[in-house]
Amino acid sequence: MKASLRRAGLVAIVLAAGVTAGRSAPSPSPSTGRDLSHVTAEERAAYLRRAIIWQPTDIAAKDLMAGPQGPGALTFDQQVSCDYVAPEGPTSGATPKFECALTPEDVVKVKYGRKNGEVYAEVAATRLFWALGFWADRMYPVQVTCRKCPIEPWYWATEKRVPEKTFEIAAIERRLAGKRIETKEDEGWRWAELDTIDEKAGGATRAHRDALKLLMVLIQNSDTKPPNQRIMCAPDAVKKDAAGNETCARPFLYVQDLGYAFGEATLLDTSKNDLQDWSGEPIWKDPAQCVGNLKKSLQGTFKDPAISEAGRKFLADLLAQLSDKQITDLFTAARVDRFHRHAERNLPVSEWVKVFKKKRDEIASTRCPS
Repeated sequence: MKASLRRAGLVAIVLAAGVTAGRSAPSPSPSTGRDLSHVTAEERAAYLRRAIIWQPTDIAAKDLMAGPQGPGALTFDQQVSCDYVAPEGPTSGATPKFECALTPEDVVKVKYGRKNGEVYAEVAATRLFWALGFWADRMYPVQVTCRKCPIEPWYWATEKRVPEKTFEIAAIERRLAGKRIETKEDEGWRWAELDTIDEKAGGATRAHRDALKLLMVLIQNSDTKPPNQRIMCAPDAVKKDAAGNETCARPFLYVQDLGYAFGEATLLDTSKNDLQDWSGEPIWKDPAQCVGNLKKSLQGTFKDPAISEAGRKFLADLLAQLSDKQITDLFTAARVDRFHRHAERNLPVSEWVKVFKKKRDEIASTRCPS
């Protein structure tokens, strides 16, 4: 069977099971109505107006070492084996990754590399968002043995295959189950569009929106191009109207790509999982006016956000619920102490915890203008 046909079939099966491999579902034929990935601009704007971005959660009960559970969950540092899946076309992004089949029905994205800061940073960032009640993809820190894999699947995908290749530092990505809401493929949303959300229409409050903005400042994620943020509909909220068109009863927004985090926001997104860079960046660009310190990247849509007192306090109260053990588990699960950067020594988890708590205190100790 041709690879393209096999891959299409696998994606359909995985989507149906609620464990996605990061690809959109095939569009239905015109006779079955329009799906949520082909809404009009007016419909998209209406979904944005009533979108939520946060859900109440029991922060103290979150196990940041185990991470979010669900279909396809993996344990910390688990050794997994998979079969390499050759890409259908040019790969996107700038981070070493490849696709691999854990089973014929379960194709996952694997990010890898001991010197690849994103493998560490995305585990920590997604678990932080999840623990606080903001949606995020599930990232599992694992060791991957790839069968019939190129020696370097990202850099030389066409080179001769080897029977097995093991990547001791890798992360497997599980995308959120649900359907994207967009007028065109990979549309995403721009950060300025957060301000079009209307609380009176059922959308997120300003406190929730500003808390998300400030959380981005905390982790220093500047890779904010629109495809890195998604408008989503949970599986149980997808409905059909009388004309057969899909509708969404409960739209939500989330940040899909959190790999460029825990470093310094830069023009070219060159810093991630860099403790020295991260520790040198203050939370506030202007503490008196509560303007956050976040430089915009070349493709980004977000910089130096003005934060309301309600938003600052909301995030401060969420962060205060994290115990020292949870913060330690957050960075332990990310394996930051195994990160090799040039000739520098590996820094212990305790140093990351210290910087995190310092930044948390910066947020808690500030008072913003009314």
